Amino acid sequence: MKKNILYFLFFLFFLITTTVSFAQSTQIKGFVDVTTTYQNNKVSFGFDEQDLFITSVLSDKISFLGESVFKFTPSSPTQYSVSIERVIINYNIKGNHNLIMGKVHTPLNYWNDSYHHGRVFFPTIDRPLLFGANIIPLHTVGLGVEGHDLGNIKFGYNFFVGNGLGSAEITDNDKSKSITAAIYIKPADRLRIGISWYHDVISKGAEVHHKIIGWKVNQELLSGSIAHFGKKVELLAESTAGFNHTDTTGSKATVASYLYVGLRATDKLVPYLRFDQLHYQTGEVYYDKDNTTSFVAGLRYEINYLAVVKLEYQYQHSEFLKNSNKITAQFAIGF
Repeated sequence: MKKNILYFLFFLFFLITTTVSFAQSTQIKGFVDVTTTYQNNKVSFGFDEQDLFITSVLSDKISFLGESVFKFTPSSPTQYSVSIERVIINYNIKGNHNLIMGKVHTPLNYWNDSYHHGRVFFPTIDRPLLFGANIIPLHTVGLGVEGHDLGNIKFGYNFFVGNGLGSAEITDNDKSKSITAAIYIKPADRLRIGISWYHDVISKGAEVHHKIIGWKVNQELLSGSIAHFGKKVELLAESTAGFNHTDTTGSKATVASYLYVGLRATDKLVPYLRFDQLHYQTGEVYYDKDNTTSFVAGLRYEINYLAVVKLEYQYQHSEFLKNSNKITAQFAIGF
C-alpha cells in the first residue's frame, strides 16, 4: 500500500513539474554599450547603462515582461542605481487583443513604443532631443487594452489609464488620471503610420523631473509618426505638440520634432542623418524653455543582430548653450 502511494506521489510530482516546465518559458537577456566622445577639446570614455530584460510566458493567456536598468546617478556620477523601467503583466483577451497591467513605456510615439534601453537596436547613438527635454511622459503605471495586426491594414490601438505625472510608482498623487489613446496602421510592408493623444492634470506642488510645479497644469499632447525601415531606405519622422494650460499663463504650445533618414549602402553599413527641433512658445512655464536645433550625421555598422558600432558627429544650437559640436563612437551589444 505504502509503495503504491509513493508511486502515485512520484507520478503526481512528475506530472506537475512536467506541466509547469512546458507551460512556462522564461528568457533573460541583457544590453550594454560603451562610448568614446570628443567634445570641448577633450576625449571621454564611458558607458551609458546596463539593461536587464526578462520575458516569461506563464500560459497561453498570461505573459510577463520586466526591464531593469543599472545606470549612473546624475547627482553623483561615481555611484550607480537600479531603475525599474517596465513591469508588465499581459493577459490575452482574444486573438490579438490584450489587457496590460503595470508600468509601461507610454505609447505616445514610435520611438518610445519601439526602442527602449537596448541601444544596439537604436538607429542612432542617442534618443532624439524631445526625450532629454522631457516633452513626453516616458512611463505610465496603470491599466490598459491593446490590439495589433487587425485586418488587411494591420490596424493597432492602445488605450491606457494610469497615474499622472508627479505620482509615485505605487500611488497616485491626486485624483486625476492620465489617459493615453493611440492608433496606427501598417498599410504596406515595413511601413507604420500612427497618431496618439495624451491628457493629464498636474497638481500644483507636484514634483516632476526634479522640480516643483508652481501651477496646476492641464496638459494635452498630440503626436504623429511615420516609420519605414525598408531594405534600402530607412525613414522615421515624428512630431509632438504639447499644450500646457495654467490659470496664470493660459495655453502655451510647444512643438518637438525630428526626422531620421538612413540609406543601407551594404548589408551591414548604414550612413544616416537626423535633424531635431524644439520650439517653445513665449510664456511656457511647465517645460524648461530652450529653443534648440540639432543636426546629426553618422555611420552604423551592424556586425550582427546583437553587435553594432556607430560613429556620429552632432552639431547643436540652443538659446542657452549656443553652439556645440560633438563626435561620438559607440559599441553596443546584446547578450
